Amino acid sequence: MDSRPTHSRPAWLDTAVFYEIYPQSFADANGDGIGDIAGITACLDYIQDLGCNAIWLNPCFDSPFKDAGYDVRDYRLVAPRYGTNADLIALFHEVHERGMHILLDLVPGHTSEEHAWFRRSAEAAHNEYSDRYIWTDSWIAGGDGLPFIGGESPRNGTYILNFFKCQPALNYGFAHPKHAWQQPALGPDALATADAMVDIMRFWLSRGADGFRVD
Repeated sequence: MDSRPTHSRPAWLDTAVFYEIYPQSFADANGDGIGDIAGITACLDYIQDLGCNAIWLNPCFDSPFKDAGYDVRDYRLVAPRYGTNADLIALFHEVHERGMHILLDLVPGHTSEEHAWFRRSAEAAHNEYSDRYIWTDSWIAGGDGLPFIGGESPRNGTYILNFFKCQPALNYGFAHPKHAWQQPALGPDALATADAMVDIMRFWLSRGADGFRVD
């Protein structure tokens, strides 16, 4: 018998028709040339009239925008170009007032190199964030076939990256570690990373988000 826990599927997903929104180019409410949260809120009736009852909102968090917002600098802060956390919470409310739902884009595989977690992880002295990302054990050690960057931090190691140089990979461990710096997938540091991401999800769920599209 399968003893894995089961979770109920939200009933609204059975009839969901999603409208994807990239906030930067969707609707500009303040005339600065960049789309924003307030612009999305103003267009909810339009989206509903199209026959959509759910929204997938592409990344709207604080970011240097070196990769269109997929390089997150702060998961708990709306990018100022898009508005404020209060604006996003107001959007949640207006979406729900119309009987609609909204998913945020969650980017759990990496952060921006400007994220506070990475700045701490890159320090020479060991700290609680040292293993939040994947680092090799020497500044001249490669990434075992994975892309890496070295020589840019006080830490004696190179960091593994996802996609672009600005996106250091978060540490969820390796299913089959081959090197000392490759930690196991269910090890304490990998689980700490997962717990940190769950905390971010709880943060936005408690403010009205209906769920996440995981990138």
